[in-house]
Order: sequence, then structure tokens, then C-alpha cells
Amino acid sequence: MSKKSSVVNRTKIQIEWGDCDPAQIVYFPRYFAYFDACTTALFKKAGLSKREMLKTYQIIGIPLVDVRASFKAPSRFSDIVTVESEITEWGRSSFCVRHRLFNKDVLAVECFETRVWAALSAADPERIVSKPVPQEVIEKFSAGNRPATHKTSRRRKR
Repeated sequence: MSKKSSVVNRTKIQIEWGDCDPAQIVYFPRYFAYFDACTTALFKKAGLSKREMLKTYQIIGIPLVDVRASFKAPSRFSDIVTVESEITEWGRSSFCVRHRLFNKDVLAVECFETRVWAALSAADPERIVSKPVPQEVIEKFSAGNRPATHKTSRRRKR
């Protein structure tokens, strides 16, 4: 696997009543729905809308094949949390995403996903197969592809 990307997406989420259990604490499966949406937002920030990816690269999606999360502090109804998402590793046909959900300044949940660049099999359209992640997709997440934020200097004439 290769190095992590330089693109980090931050998403603010307001915890709604329907996200919570009777104790008004976020019901744990809701976090996974948040993180799925945050992965989509991360790709969008890199210039890849989900619709564009499906069409351009002829994939059916980027399904989750492994996930783990650590729940460190609760989030409750009406809290506003921030999720920071980034790709930590690129493989041939897979990639790892780390989500860190902060409630105020406290790391409340940390989640690690492994996703696969997936398409229908040409031999058997009932099967889903992995495909190599296109290099141009990986490059959209690299530092060299991000807009420059520094000023250019002008040379003085002598």
C-alpha cells in the first residue's frame, strides 16, 4: 500500500432525535451512516462526485469490506460534531479511510474503513470484482494536485 493522501475533509453534523437511542445517545449504527456519507464527501472534495466516478470509471461503487470503530465518548441529541476524514493508504484496488468524529474538542469516535474499487465482472455480471484504482484518482488526493496556497515571488531586474 502507498502513502496517505493530503486531502482531509471536515463535515459538521447536528445530532438529530432520530439518531439517538432512548438515553439520547447516538445509536452506534448511525455513526456508520455518517462515515459512509463522509467518505462520499471526501471524494467530492478531491473533485470526484460519486455520480461522476460511477460513470467515468465504470464501477458500481466503493463498497466497504472491513470496518472497525472505537467509541470513546458519547454524542447526544442536539450536539454538533465534526468528522475529519482522510485516506490513509492506497492499495492496488483498495484504500483505507480514517474518520475521526470530534464532539467539541473531544475525540468521540475513531473509525477505520477498507473499501474496494468495484465493478461487475465481465465474465459473470452477477459477480462483483475489484478493479485497480486509477492512478488519476489517487493523484487527485495528492499534495501536487492541490491548489497552491503560497504567493509567488517576483524577481527584481538588475
